[in-house]
Amino acid sequence: MNKNLKTVTAMVFRASLLALMLSTPSYAQSGIEPSEIQRVGQSGWQFLKINGDPRQAALGGTFMITNNPTANAVFGNPAILASIDDYDIQFNNVGWLADIQYTSLVVAKTLPGIGSFALSYVGMNYGDIPETIHTPLQGGGTVPLVTGETFSANDMAIGVSFARQITEQLALGGNVRYLNQEIAGTGMSNWSFDFSTLYYTGYRSLRLAITARNFGPDAHLVGYSEDLQSEPVDIRMPLELRGGIAYDWLEGDESPHVLTTIVEGRVPSDGKEKIHLAAEYRYHDLFSVRSGYRFNYDEEGLTLGMGFHFPVGHFDCSLNYAYLDFGALTQVNMYSFGLTF
Repeated sequence: MNKNLKTVTAMVFRASLLALMLSTPSYAQSGIEPSEIQRVGQSGWQFLKINGDPRQAALGGTFMITNNPTANAVFGNPAILASIDDYDIQFNNVGWLADIQYTSLVVAKTLPGIGSFALSYVGMNYGDIPETIHTPLQGGGTVPLVTGETFSANDMAIGVSFARQITEQLALGGNVRYLNQEIAGTGMSNWSFDFSTLYYTGYRSLRLAITARNFGPDAHLVGYSEDLQSEPVDIRMPLELRGGIAYDWLEGDESPHVLTTIVEGRVPSDGKEKIHLAAEYRYHDLFSVRSGYRFNYDEEGLTLGMGFHFPVGHFDCSLNYAYLDFGALTQVNMYSFGLTF
């Protein structure tokens, strides 16, 4: 936990230092070119960065969509769970990059006077991976050799979430999750904690949110592996802080149209600061089209999506789709199906 505390302190210090640099003139030291500090590759548990909800993903990965809230809020801003009326169930399926399969399931329930609870499951299956080893060459050196065997890898997260409306304007929420990763028979387990807020300013629909995600201790792969021939390696959590603002336009008691715009900033512990922009248009809460853009990423950029919301008997059903552009890594397609009681 000491490393995580140092990481969070460093993130706050960088934000303060950036504000100071912007407010005062800077002078380059003669003859020395400044170098940009890169923090990539400093954490593990990367599957925690994937948002399995197509609605949030289509909105540039932002966490602040509050109209028709669903149980999928646990994957972004769990404080939004406080707005769920009764029961909500969401199933999500993602065809991730390199034929990796990502699935998730969330069940949420609101208890009047107490708050909203949710149980969530995330599973990531990497499929069969061809085994490659280094075989020695005569005279020294090695050459890669495909053995014909395969191995597999899996990620899993099981979580419990809680959210409560503290006042008419403020909601708080959080997740606690058990994590497990395995690759070629070697694995590790850990836990993580998320905390979030949602605050309505009082000016029409203008709202603010702050989210802190993936707090937890360092972990390491179990024991010494004869197959991998390596000692345990400390794996840090991919900490991140987010702050965002959202506003609903075209809104009115008689209007069937709502246009929501969102701006969100992200400060990760293992990468550059990033900006997400998004917009969603809804008609009668029956049909939605969405778009977003992610700035300061290496390959990620445009996001698109749509959703349908319709009653079936005693249920309200929802279908959502998202398309994510990953540049040279092609694209990702996401689907979800939900039931609200």
